[in-house]
Amino acid sequence: MKFGLRYASLGKYSNGPAAVELAQAAEAAGFDSIWTVEHVVVPAQYQSKYPYSPSGKMGSGLEDFPIPDPLIWLAYIASATRRIKLGTAILILPQRNPVVTAKAVATLDHLAGGGRVLLGIGVGWLAEEFATLGVPFEDRGPRTDEYVAAMRTLWSQERASFKGRFVSFNEVFCRPLPPAGRIPIIVGGDTKAAARRAGRLPSCSTRCAAPPKKPAATRPRSSSPCPHRPISRRWRCWPSAASRALPFPSAPVPGFQPR
Repeated sequence: MKFGLRYASLGKYSNGPAAVELAQAAEAAGFDSIWTVEHVVVPAQYQSKYPYSPSGKMGSGLEDFPIPDPLIWLAYIASATRRIKLGTAILILPQRNPVVTAKAVATLDHLAGGGRVLLGIGVGWLAEEFATLGVPFEDRGPRTDEYVAAMRTLWSQERASFKGRFVSFNEVFCRPLPPAGRIPIIVGGDTKAAARRAGRLPSCSTRCAAPPKKPAATRPRSSSPCPHRPISRRWRCWPSAASRALPFPSAPVPGFQPR
């Protein structure tokens, strides 16, 4: 079992020195990964229902709190660490330009030493945020699917070409390329649409972003031995760094030796 720290970029850890201190302590203690969240803006008095809380609001309902850009925050702590995986839980992909995002994610992984980035993605739920960014909310599902395909094309082809409904490019170079031409993608969500997306996308890892509603014994699992081969259409969902985290202790744990 591997453990990760989620919501790591929030609270006092939105500040540089505290973020580095947390990341270095987590790495020294043997944590596998550290995870950020994303909202470009939180519109005041939003009406969209937050799907992971009975109240329909994030956290305690507070709207005004710092949420650093996840990729910039991860780049900052990457320069102060060596091994800990760098995860987004999640990146709201349909709000972003996929070509710019592919470039930024590959650059982050390259500068971090290669093989450290775990790209958790989701379609988003906050309609008012999409409106602020001028991005249609209704087609965010198919937009996400196409963006993933376009990004993987940029990561895997020496001279990349792609033609879709939302994005197209022809014979472009996008450097640096990630190791083996891929970045692991983790699909977040707890809806049937998210489950279908997790089954469709050829990914080495697909996980839910919220505690699953069915007991572990009743949840279907699937896997693929090859990271470039599509997994089963069943949803693979169990406790993971994206869905479970432990509070970081303020004092050393007796008898624990960092690895």
